[in-house]
This record gives sequence, C-alpha cells and structure tokens, in this order.
Amino acid sequence: MLVAQKEASTDEPGVNDLFTVGTVASILQMLKLPDGTVKVLVEGLQRARISALSDNGEHFSAKAEYLESPTIDEREQEVLVRTAISQFEGYIKLNKKIPPEVLTSLNSIDDPARLADTIAAHMPLKLADKQSVLEMSDVNERLEYLMAMMESEIDLLQVEKRIRNRVKKQMEKSQREYYLNEQMKAIQKELGEMDDAPDENEALKRKIDAAKMPKEAKEKAEAELQKLKMMSPMSAEATVVRGYIDWMVQVPWNARSKVKKDLRQAQEILIPTIMVWSA
Repeated sequence: MLVAQKEASTDEPGVNDLFTVGTVASILQMLKLPDGTVKVLVEGLQRARISALSDNGEHFSAKAEYLESPTIDEREQEVLVRTAISQFEGYIKLNKKIPPEVLTSLNSIDDPARLADTIAAHMPLKLADKQSVLEMSDVNERLEYLMAMMESEIDLLQVEKRIRNRVKKQMEKSQREYYLNEQMKAIQKELGEMDDAPDENEALKRKIDAAKMPKEAKEKAEAELQKLKMMSPMSAEATVVRGYIDWMVQVPWNARSKVKKDLRQAQEILIPTIMVWSA
C-alpha cells in the first residue's frame, strides 16, 4: 500500500503524517544502491483507502479497502474524454517539455480512468492537487478536475509565451539597432566623417550627466543623443539635434538665484516708479 506524506519535509513520519488514500501496488524490482538506500520499481493496481494503520517502530501495518467507482453517465463520459484529449493536445503544444508521442499514447487508451491518471502524470501538479486526483473515485469528476487544471496551466503558458515573444522582439530590436549603428559608423568612416564624431558624442554624454537634469529631461536628452549617433555629422538634421542637446545641457535645471526679501527696499524702488506712471 503506497501513500504520500502530508509534509515532505518530515523525516520520520508517524501515523498522523500520512494520507489515508493511496494506491495498492505490485513490486516489480528492488535495487540496493551503494549508499545503502533501496530503489523500488512498482506498478500501481488500484486506489484504496486505509481503514486501520499502526506503527510498531520498524514499519507500518495497514488495512485497506478498494475505492469503488460509482455508476456514471457513459454519454457524458464520452464527451469528457474527447474534450480532455483535445485540451491536453492544446496543452502540449504550449508545453515543449512534453513529447508529442504522449498524445499518440493517450489516443490509444480506452479506459477513461487510466486516461485521466495518465494526463495527471504529465501535469505539474502540486502534492495537494495530486492527492485530490487520487481521492476522486468518480472518473467523470476526475476528468472535469483535470480539465480545469489544464485550463489554468494553458492560461499561464500563454502569458509566458507572450512575455518570451516581447523579450525576443526587444532583443532583436536592440541587435538590429546595434547592427545599423555599426553599419552607419562604417559608412561614415569610409566617407571621412567620423574623425570628430565619437569624441563629440562622448563630450555631449558627459555634459548630459553633469547637467543634473530631472529624470524625464535626461531620458529625452539621451534619446536625442542616440538619434544623433545614427546621423551623418554633416547633415542638417544632426545640426538641429546637436543644438537642441546643447540647449538642454545649458539650462540651469537646479540653479536658483538668491531671493531678496527686503520689503522696505522693494517699497523704495516701486513707489517712485508708480508715482512716475501716475503723473
């Protein structure tokens, strides 16, 4: 009788640390490893529920009862089987970790219960979800549960795919810009226009960094500098962009004049002026 621990981190589980629903299995092979552990190959036969469990200190002893499947609506089950296979096909198209041969194997399974268990075995379910599937003796209920889990996984995989595509496009854009930039430099070098451009661009970059601009202004200045790098230094547009950057770095972004707060002095200056205008 095979049952799972409620908490995998428990080193020495007791009676209360085990689930009561598990699988009656047949041992096919036992292999003792060099480190003293034993690897066991088993074949699951049928679901069962433990009715009595005891621990004598050396091993557990259990009495178990097979879980019987309730009477089901065969027409409903046929629809569920078809839908589950179709949904699983969509799932493996997005999940490249599952080989396509698995779908061929599923289509050859005639037993709906075995089909549901095979689908569950190829899904990244948490322990609690696996246990829930194991405890469902109603095959139709099991198929519906797995379809809901597949729908959730498909949604996550689609989001993951969209993110990957966005990242890929951004990388391709950056690589394309780099390639065009290098190509432009090569062309300008051939035309003899690149002698002073790198030093000038570096000087402008240092001025932008030293200007202590607000974040939005600095981003704009850096964008204009990037645009300037792609232009021929002798072009009219480059002259306009260069002038705009020069103006931005000369703006006194954080400089403030000292405010005079002498009201008497202001009065002495303003009152004669007002009288002159009145006259």
